[in-house]
Amino acid sequence: MTTSAMATDNPFVDPASSFEDGRGNSFEGSTVSVARDASLTLGTDSLIVLDEAFEKRDRSNCCGLWPSGSANTRAIPFYNVLWAELKDSELTIQYASPNSKKSVRAATLKYPIEYQMVELVNKWVKKLLDRSYGESQQRKRAKVLVNPHSGKGSAEKWYFRDVEPLLKAAQITIDMVKTRHKGEAVDIAEKIDIEAFDIVASCSGDGLPHEVFNGLGKRPDAKKALSKIAVVHIPCGSGNAMSCNLNGTDSPSLATLAIIKGIPTPLDLISITQGDTRTLSFLSQSLGIVAESDLATEHLRWMGGQRFTYGFLVRLIRKALYPCDIAIKVAIDDKPSIREHYKKEQRNHEPAGERRGYKFLLDDDASASTGSGSDDSLPPLRYGTVNDKLPQGWELVPYDKLGNFYCGNMAYMASDANFFSPALPNDGYMDLVCINGDISRLEAMQMMFALEGNKLFDKPGVWYRKITGYRIIPKNQEDGFISIDGERVPFAPFQAEIHKGLGTVLSKTGHMYEAPGPV
Repeated sequence: MTTSAMATDNPFVDPASSFEDGRGNSFEGSTVSVARDASLTLGTDSLIVLDEAFEKRDRSNCCGLWPSGSANTRAIPFYNVLWAELKDSELTIQYASPNSKKSVRAATLKYPIEYQMVELVNKWVKKLLDRSYGESQQRKRAKVLVNPHSGKGSAEKWYFRDVEPLLKAAQITIDMVKTRHKGEAVDIAEKIDIEAFDIVASCSGDGLPHEVFNGLGKRPDAKKALSKIAVVHIPCGSGNAMSCNLNGTDSPSLATLAIIKGIPTPLDLISITQGDTRTLSFLSQSLGIVAESDLATEHLRWMGGQRFTYGFLVRLIRKALYPCDIAIKVAIDDKPSIREHYKKEQRNHEPAGERRGYKFLLDDDASASTGSGSDDSLPPLRYGTVNDKLPQGWELVPYDKLGNFYCGNMAYMASDANFFSPALPNDGYMDLVCINGDISRLEAMQMMFALEGNKLFDKPGVWYRKITGYRIIPKNQEDGFISIDGERVPFAPFQAEIHKGLGTVLSKTGHMYEAPGPV
C-alpha cells in the first residue's frame, strides 16, 4: 500500500492536514490507499472514499443522499462515522448511511491491509476517530430504557430496528431494560451504578426522561449523579420535545446518531413543590389551555401529535378561562433585553471540559441553591416551598382572565411548536408565557399560526418574561389540569424555582438548543 498524491492534486483533501508514519515520513492530505482501486482521505469535514467498486455495485450512490465527486467516490461526513478499527489485517469502518431524509442505518466498509502498513493505518484510524468525535466521548456506556407503550406502541420495534444497530456499530456498551409500569424508571435511576454508565437513554416520550431525572434526584448523591450521568432521549412517543431540542429531530435513528456524537451540556432543572412533594422538572409546567390540550386528550393517543392541535382548537373556540393568583420572581422583564440575552449566550461558547466548572450563581441570594459543605443531595430551596410564606418581594396578583400559563425550560414543546424561542439550556432562567383567555378567536388563531412560523415571541398579546421562580394558586375549578413535563399532577397550588446547570444532557452544540432563536 502506498500514499496518494499530494493534497493539492486531490480536490477532496483538506490542505491543512498531514500525517506521519512514525518514521518521520509525512503524508499530506491524510490519504491512504487500501486496495488497488480504493483510497481513503481525511477531507475538511468528510471521509472521502474513492472505490472503483462503488460504480459497479451502487450506481445510485446511496439514493443520491451522499455528496460525491463522481460515481466511484463517496463523501461520508465525519459526523456520520461511527467507528473504525484495524483488526486481523482488515480495516473496518462503520458509519450511519442515509436510508431516507429522516432516517439512517448502520453500514460497513471493509478493506484488507498489508502487514507492513499496520502502524501507519492505526495512526490514520486514530486521527479519523478524533475528527469524527471531537468533543464527544467515544464508546459511551449506555443504560437504555424502552417503554413498549409509548406513543402508538412502536418503541420496542423502533429500538431494535433503528436504534440498537447504530449503538452497536459505535461500540457503545448497552444494558437495555423494558419498563413495565409507570414510575419504574424512577426506581432504576435511583439505584443505578453511576460509575458504570455514562448515559441513560429513554426510548419513549418525554415521560421517561422526567422519571429518570427524578430518580437521580432522589439519591443521597443527587448532585453528583445528575452531573455525571447524561440523560438523553430517543423519540418514540407522542410528545418528543426533549429530542427535538437537543437532537434536532423526532426521528429515532437520527436522534441516536446525535446522541452518539452528543456533547455534554449542563441543563437547568426546576424544583416543583406541591403539598409536601418536591419533584424535578426539565421541560415545562403549564396550567390552562396548553395543559388541557395535552392531558385532557389522553384518550386520543391514536391521533399522535395531532391530538394536541385538536385539544387546543376545541378550547380556543369556547374561550376557556383559568382564574388563578400568581407571584413571580422576574429576572428579565422586556423582550428587547431577552433577545439580547439570547444573542449573548449564543456567542458565549466554552469548550465542553470547562462547562462543568460553571458556578450555580444567579443573583445575590443564589448561593444557597447549591448547598454547602459536603452535602451532595439536591440543592436546598432558596425560595422555600409552596407551604411557606411568600418570599420577600413577591406579591400574589389575581389573573381572573388567564387563558394560558406556560413556563418552559426548553424551546420546542413539540416538533412544530417553538413556544419558547429564547430558551437556553444553562442560563439559570425559566421562560414564562402568559396569554389572556378573553382575546378574540381571530387573535388566538393568529397566535397559533405565529407559533408555527416562529413569530410568537413578538406578538403583542404574548406576555414573555425570564424568571427564577413563581407560585401559582388556581381558583374556581375543582378538578382541572396542571402539567409538569407532560405529566398530570394534582390540581392544587405549586411553586417552582430554577437550579442552574444541575442536570446533564447531550446536545449537538454543547450550549444551545436546536431551535431557531427569537427573530
